[in-house]
Amino acid sequence: MNGAWKTVWITGGGSGSGRELAVQLARRGCRVAVSGRTSKPLEALAREHAGISAFPLDVTDSAACRDVASRIAKTCGAVDLVIHSAGIWRLADVSGFSAQDAADVMDVNYRGAVNVVAACLPEMRRRGTGQLCLMGSVAGYRGIPRTGLYAPSKAAIIVLAEALRTDAAQFGIGISVVNCGFVKTPMSASNDFDMPFIVEPDHAAAKIIDGLSRNRFEITFPWPLMLTMKIMRALPYAIYFALINRFVQHGPFGLGNTEKPRRRQIKSAGQPGNGD
Repeated sequence: MNGAWKTVWITGGGSGSGRELAVQLARRGCRVAVSGRTSKPLEALAREHAGISAFPLDVTDSAACRDVASRIAKTCGAVDLVIHSAGIWRLADVSGFSAQDAADVMDVNYRGAVNVVAACLPEMRRRGTGQLCLMGSVAGYRGIPRTGLYAPSKAAIIVLAEALRTDAAQFGIGISVVNCGFVKTPMSASNDFDMPFIVEPDHAAAKIIDGLSRNRFEITFPWPLMLTMKIMRALPYAIYFALINRFVQHGPFGLGNTEKPRRRQIKSAGQPGNGD
């Protein structure tokens, strides 16, 4: 589409980066449908901007995803771009690791993405055009301490996007994945550690829109953190774990923080963190 979008659907559009994406795209003249489990912030956003419409949704409900996709098409027009930003963020070390928590995160972050993709692909394939953007994270590159509940869901998102990219291109559908660092959202505000290179939601949204307009597969920022994580991703295990052990001892990124609560759950919008 190269940025020539008429109708955009954003999940997790109630706050954070999802909200900022909706605002910036509406200012570009797009008809924007925003979804999330909490209706009030969506409705408030729709009242503030004439080009934005609210469609409350729980992305873990596959039938509801299909229904909302159909209603958006009827109300706003055929969807050109889908940005799936809904998700949850949880931190825990081994003392707080829970099978239920892990399942909850995977259910929202990964299966929610699958539900939205499955709801949109048939119509995009029929029309021979469209773009799908999934919110991954640099946390999905490698296993970082305290992210055992969250990072696997983002690794799954990255692989899903990689697997879809070539197949979808045959039908004129673009696939992108956003792997960024920390964004100043309601979710990140609750983190109990330093967040290097954190960016504002408007900066994150502008970067994402620019990348999508260029049909880039991976959209990632800020570059210092991205470069560090990509290097870490390429390291052999022996070197990687030696570095991670050193990080834990000295506490950068809060990895050595064992005096504060070991389990965190935040539900919000934007990346990382995503949301309702």
